[in-house]
Amino acid sequence: MFSKACEYGIRASILIASESVNGNRLGLITIAKKIDSPEAFTSKILQKLVKEKIIFSIKGPGGGFEVNKNKLDKIKLVDIILAIDGEVLKQCSLGLSDCSEVRPCPFHGRYKPIKEKLLKLYSETSLKDLIDGVLSGKSFLKIN
Repeated sequence: MFSKACEYGIRASILIASESVNGNRLGLITIAKKIDSPEAFTSKILQKLVKEKIIFSIKGPGGGFEVNKNKLDKIKLVDIILAIDGEVLKQCSLGLSDCSEVRPCPFHGRYKPIKEKLLKLYSETSLKDLIDGVLSGKSFLKIN
């Protein structure tokens, strides 16, 4: 459903946030390795997340990427998706540019309620929700 970049962006955000709560910052090379993404590709993804103020980049010795741990509950999954993939959740599921209520694609009526539920779920799920599961061991994030 998401682009590969978005998948990596979500994984990177979870990884960075889970380290940030312990006061740690991660460098590009470490992040790319742990989320199994090419460095150049990871760099572009992280730039988008920094631009949207989802993560922060600290330069110099002791620098790296971090998330403001006081805002973990305010950063929603939808924010990450929008930063990387844009308005993908509002697009036609068949990729038609003129799909609408007035002129629906063949799948519009069936997919619309599901899409609305997904958008609600992504809008209600915070980065804190995602890292709590990882940090408690109740959920799994494959990192090298």
